[in-house]
Amino acid sequence: MKKTNHLSIRTDKTLHDKLQYVSAYEGRSMSGQILYLIQSCIRDFEKEHGPIPAEDKQ
Repeated sequence: MKKTNHLSIRTDKTLHDKLQYVSAYEGRSMSGQILYLIQSCIRDFEKEHGPIPAEDKQ
């Protein structure tokens, strides 16, 4: 089974509500939308700066 990590963030109500709206509009859960945004950010970073080396931590 693939190992996963947990990330918890705090937001104010306005930001939470707006993310919920955008997520629903895009057809994603809020968690799915956040993962999409993180992956998009990493792709953009790697396009500009090259691949981020993966570290094997077990």
